[in-house]
Amino acid sequence: LLFPPVLEEVLVSIENELQAVEMQIQELVDKQQELIEKKMRVKSLIKQSSGDLEAGGSKDTETSAEAWNKKDFPWYEKIKTALQSKFKLQKFRSLQLETVNAAMAGKDIFLVMPTGGGKSLCYQLPAVCSDGFTLVICPLISLMEDQLMVLEQLGISATLLNASSSKEHVKWVHTEMLDRNSQLKLIYVTPEKIAKSKMFMSKLEKAYQAGCLARIAVDEVHCCSQWGHDFRPDYKSLGILKRQFPNAPLIGLTATATNHVLKDAQKILHVQKCITFTASFNRPNLYYEVRHKPSNNEDFIEDIVKIINGRYKGLSGIVYCFSQKDSEQVTVSLQKLGIKAGTYHANMDPKYKTKVHKGWAANQIQVVVATVAFGMGIDKPDVRFVIHHSMSKSMENYYQESGRAGRDDQKADCILYYGFGDIFRISSMVVMENVGQEKLYDMVSYCQNMNKCRRVLIAHHFDEVWDSANCNRMCDNCCRENSCEKMDITGYCRDLIKILEQAENMSEKLTPLKLIDAWSGKGVSKLRVAEVTPPKHPREELERIIAHLLLQQYLKEDFSFTAFATISYLKIGPKASLLKNEAHVITIQGITNKKSAYKDKPSQSSNSKGSRENAQTISKTVQDSAVKNSQEHKRPNCGSNLKAKKLKLQAGGDDQPVVLD
Repeated sequence: LLFPPVLEEVLVSIENELQAVEMQIQELVDKQQELIEKKMRVKSLIKQSSGDLEAGGSKDTETSAEAWNKKDFPWYEKIKTALQSKFKLQKFRSLQLETVNAAMAGKDIFLVMPTGGGKSLCYQLPAVCSDGFTLVICPLISLMEDQLMVLEQLGISATLLNASSSKEHVKWVHTEMLDRNSQLKLIYVTPEKIAKSKMFMSKLEKAYQAGCLARIAVDEVHCCSQWGHDFRPDYKSLGILKRQFPNAPLIGLTATATNHVLKDAQKILHVQKCITFTASFNRPNLYYEVRHKPSNNEDFIEDIVKIINGRYKGLSGIVYCFSQKDSEQVTVSLQKLGIKAGTYHANMDPKYKTKVHKGWAANQIQVVVATVAFGMGIDKPDVRFVIHHSMSKSMENYYQESGRAGRDDQKADCILYYGFGDIFRISSMVVMENVGQEKLYDMVSYCQNMNKCRRVLIAHHFDEVWDSANCNRMCDNCCRENSCEKMDITGYCRDLIKILEQAENMSEKLTPLKLIDAWSGKGVSKLRVAEVTPPKHPREELERIIAHLLLQQYLKEDFSFTAFATISYLKIGPKASLLKNEAHVITIQGITNKKSAYKDKPSQSSNSKGSRENAQTISKTVQDSAVKNSQEHKRPNCGSNLKAKKLKLQAGGDDQPVVLD
């Protein structure tokens, strides 16, 4: 007979196995759903390419792009003349003619077009060619100022209303809104104006009744949706526009929106039926590269300077930083090493921001070091590089920010520096957002991937299907000369879980830094586990393994909120129970020599010498290959990285960023 305590142990064991099986079943169900969705996307693309659209199956249906790509509309000569005489352009870019024709026909439209594709023209040209004015809602003052600067140079009458507008200016705009003969064609406002100004809404209603409101344009329309990467609560109030002015056509524009976000935005804006035009997200002239972020700040800055003084000497670029403090410090460091740089972030004096913006546009400043505040609507065609000092908080943000390079269709580079510590800096910031952490992990997954074409990764995120063959070696992964093999890290995961279990038993919380230290046999001795042998890999590899386990949910983040900060700790994740099954294997992709014999190895215990030596050999090759590819790689048709003289930063406590005239 078995005693009750023994039976209890058997029961616990069975329950653990059942839990592990349930998680594996859930994994398979998730995979099945992912494949079903992918199948539907591919079938949809096949239908679109053959013109067999759901709206009626004909290429001439109202919702198809082909129906609007015509030159026999009565307004065609008018828009063609305005395109050439007013906007100084000789021809339309992809989907511009279709969108302008649909807008002139008074249709409600949603346009998804990549950064640099020419979205603004799609409502500015119809505005110039229509009676009355077009109301444009934008999320940022800098975006509106940028567009007004361009429109002013083109001789097109446009204005903006915001909190700092004078009473005289507001009165003049209100008068023009009701004048059918007014030359004012575009009025830019923030969503706050719609949400909070009863006076403006009153004037807008009178303008609508007088037939002066030609159309409504909602720029960055993804901001409506809480599922979007840049949700703004005031955008939710824009639903009143279609309710109050049902016959005014609406055009929503975005560079970054999935189908789910688009449908949500249409619902919020009360757009019952609309034509949706979606351009490909592929920017064939952009080279995408992810580099390891040096832990030493001085080395990091010198690496950036080496790039700028090498292949980009004298050419315009942007360096995006995580925080305002980072942007100021990087600006000072670049200036010390001879780079003409200026800072741009939200809390700077508006006059200073305008000076930096105009100085950069006029090529007096080579590099703008900025936060995301320097963003949407920035339209300088000859930006040759966008460097991310830290990764973006989402793939949407990264796509939009990197997409500010190469708007003239000439080759440009998008270089992202990926650092382990940035994961937790950003996660602490986005933890309260609806899908903030999920979107951040998508970004981390992009950075961690050393195998797939960067374009394929971007396409998958935005519900497109691309062939990596079309990349033309315009990303670091497609240019790699080494192959990618799977490395067995099951033993390491078991070791990390032992460390976390011990810490939990001691009521200790481990930050990512403390976890790596305990794993490496460093730091506080009480946090180490005697039976865990410290791995002999470089710290960079240990960080990569932990990030992988975090993405795969073997580890998870736990947050502590203080009066001054949000602190991220690591804990055992939901998938860790799968390791109770001795046959369970966890692998990670790594770059190896093509001649390497180390492929998938069977899972071994954490104390196995052979397993550790194999992993160590792979790790060294991974590190050497990654360094070689990131630091010495020459991308096709882009010249080479020239060597820059190594200069030391001079410490100075009172250094401040300055605008270089």
